[in-house]
Amino acid sequence: MLLKSGRSQSSVGSGFMVGTSNLVLTNYHVVSQLALDPEAYSGEWVDTDGKSGPIELLAVDVLHDLAVVRVNRTGEGFFTIPEKPVKLAQGQYLYSLGNPLDLGFAISEGSYNGIIARSFYDQLLFTGPINSGMSGGPSVTSDGTVAGINVSKRRDGELVSFLVPVKYAQELLAHVNQQAKAPKDFNPLIAQQLLVHQKSMIDRLLDSPLSVKSMGPYLVPVRESEQVRCWGNSNFKAEATFTADTISCAMESAIFISESQQTGRVSMSHQYVHSSTLDSARFAALASNLFKVENLGTNKDLRLTAPNCTEQFIRTKTLPMRAVMCVRAYRKFAGLYNFTLLTASTDAARESLQSRIDVAGVSYENGMRTTRAFLELLGRGPRR
Repeated sequence: MLLKSGRSQSSVGSGFMVGTSNLVLTNYHVVSQLALDPEAYSGEWVDTDGKSGPIELLAVDVLHDLAVVRVNRTGEGFFTIPEKPVKLAQGQYLYSLGNPLDLGFAISEGSYNGIIARSFYDQLLFTGPINSGMSGGPSVTSDGTVAGINVSKRRDGELVSFLVPVKYAQELLAHVNQQAKAPKDFNPLIAQQLLVHQKSMIDRLLDSPLSVKSMGPYLVPVRESEQVRCWGNSNFKAEATFTADTISCAMESAIFISESQQTGRVSMSHQYVHSSTLDSARFAALASNLFKVENLGTNKDLRLTAPNCTEQFIRTKTLPMRAVMCVRAYRKFAGLYNFTLLTASTDAARESLQSRIDVAGVSYENGMRTTRAFLELLGRGPRR
């Protein structure tokens, strides 16, 4: 990607020619600047022989991080997209090709180790190195069959990398073959894809009631599933003036929009704070300090509007609370919002339950639906 002003390089990735056509497959995140801001960015291809030329963006699939571009040359037929799904065996060798760290063409050897269940959409686990710059390159079997497209790696692990299954590339190429011409504006198409994702995400999240856990005398909702994981911790120390126990749950995957924005994600947390040594006034000051409605954004953000917040004192079936709801609209993607709900119990002098849920990239209806389901399950258990 090139910044049009000055023709300076902004980002770099990989891609591969599809058969003998003039189409190139790559990742959406490689060409995201061109998709979102074509007035500021342009794209250029450079092949392994050093030849170069312009690219034309034809289609994007933000949910599976794929894109198709057209170039002014044709492929030599080495990389063909199979018409049927590719069957892989655990431990089977794969070879990922790309441009690591913009150092030049390279091949990484690794092995296939199954499908990642914690991702919202299928990804292949590739036990091999995929470095920055290799995104969008092909990962092939020993006979040259394209099995997947390089997409990412875990920075906290060794040789833990991920591929987009080739079946999603098959679907995107079929779409390109059916469309009459390339879209002039990709933002409405990206919004449409994100709206499809958020419906599926919220339906799956709420297809069964949230689980309820006990934190001291309080009851809190959580969700644990293949897509959502929960962790707990405590600051308990014998010399501490108060104890804070925390449960946090979050989706492990999100949808990449740009380097500064990811969406399509839900997280929730609960903190139970209590003290036997602080007096009521000092504990109230502590609880008030912990309940922070800040860092939710400003009107200067080019991605989202400023947060529109409403504060009320409410009561569930068993618990009086202070609640703050903040909503932000997406500037480029009509119909999408971020919701943040913060609550704090107001029923005790020296104990407090503070809860929060963040829902990113959802319709207004689904944002309200999710926060309502969360709020209704906050409560206090039977007093002993």
